[in-house]
Amino acid sequence: MKQRGFSLIELLIVVAIILVIAAIAIPNMLKSRMAANEASAISSVRAINNAQVTYSLTYPDVGFADDLSKLGAPTGGGQPTSANASLLDWVLGCASQPCPKSGYNFKIVNPVGVPVVGYEVQAVPQLVGQSGQRGFCSPRYDTVMADLAGGTNCTTPLQ
Repeated sequence: MKQRGFSLIELLIVVAIILVIAAIAIPNMLKSRMAANEASAISSVRAINNAQVTYSLTYPDVGFADDLSKLGAPTGGGQPTSANASLLDWVLGCASQPCPKSGYNFKIVNPVGVPVVGYEVQAVPQLVGQSGQRGFCSPRYDTVMADLAGGTNCTTPLQ
């Protein structure tokens, strides 16, 4: 009598091969996701800076926005105002800081003056080493700096 199918040893070998392939692939996938989150964070910091320039030109008596909610859309619709300028989507222009997006938390800190003539944008990973490795700061609308430790001590210029 001839048996059909696979033996237990053959099945275990196949499972072991699949586990080895997964052990090789998963860390690379996590690194790719962190790199994508970091690229998204840099792009979002730049988008916030662009929105800040538009906001300050539209509302010169207010200056720059001191909170991301001021750059977001009005709740329930309505016309844009200095309280909700509709310059960012609802994710980055959330109701209260920090605003989470793509594994990073974003906020505007250190507003200077009345009208506001200076600010800093900060983007830090939600989980350092998992959602992102570096933190990002923009002390001016034309500069993005990085903190290699994932915090807000941004001293490394982006290349």
